[in-house]
Amino acid sequence: MLTNTRVAWFNGKIVPEGQVVIPYRDRSWKSGDGCFDMTRTFEGAPFRLKEHVDRLYRSLRYLRIDPGLSPREMIAVSEDVVARNEHLRELYGDWWLGQRISRGVDAVGDEGWEHTGPNVVVDITPLPLKARATQYRDGAEVVTTTMRRTAPGMLSPRAKMNNYLNMIVAEQPIKAQNPAAWGLLLDENGNLAEGQGSNIFVVQDGRLRTPRERYVLPGVSRQMTMDLARTLGIPCEEADIDLYDAANADEMFLTSTSTCILPVRSFNGQVVGGTVWSGAGPVTKRLTAAYIEAVGCDFVKQYLDRIPS
Repeated sequence: MLTNTRVAWFNGKIVPEGQVVIPYRDRSWKSGDGCFDMTRTFEGAPFRLKEHVDRLYRSLRYLRIDPGLSPREMIAVSEDVVARNEHLRELYGDWWLGQRISRGVDAVGDEGWEHTGPNVVVDITPLPLKARATQYRDGAEVVTTTMRRTAPGMLSPRAKMNNYLNMIVAEQPIKAQNPAAWGLLLDENGNLAEGQGSNIFVVQDGRLRTPRERYVLPGVSRQMTMDLARTLGIPCEEADIDLYDAANADEMFLTSTSTCILPVRSFNGQVVGGTVWSGAGPVTKRLTAAYIEAVGCDFVKQYLDRIPS
């Protein structure tokens, strides 16, 4: 039966998303003990769902959580959730599609919880197309944070865990000054790392570089961009990128699940590539065009169409 309410998969059942209720003793709520992954849809079709689910299961193995579903089953559940909400997509444009797993209830033993194993949720939420639309027209403003990204020797940033406080707290002073800015954390060595849900690329002398995987979440959109660069014959490498490199970049852009490729106008208040920003640079444009062709959806137009007239 079709309804006007989005539905989600919660511990084996399809329910209205408002009925997804996690116990207050759940370890994810108490301690951030869990992980998740997210992709987006393009005209209703999930983007590289297998790659996102594979990354999810790498995070699960790192945390030693068994969700009770195989990767193949998780993909099937995710596709089912998208299909069950398809009749609502026209209202929003496209979805974020997420798989969220906690370790479960930290039970004392006398509460009578019906379910104490991992809590598993697969859900969809609307993409923030309108909220981010002007950034495709004007370019993103990126500002580095004073707080460093959690070092790999402490907790691997390659796992997509529920605890995002390192990035949230790091970004707060920047958002207080400019809510539209994108915070970027440096790694333990002072090189560019990542933002909350975004990877960064710099272009200099026609060469494309992005921070080493050891220090960042290896974004699926990041990998897509690197694959496209190699197909187009654009030199691309993972490297240590310091603030000097960033200040002298000819072009810069962010990649993420929702934005795909988002050109950067300024870095720490300095216009990228000169004194006046004139839009995305030639390498960024080539990669964006190739990305659009590969996914079969003009995501730039999808955002720009949401700018109020």
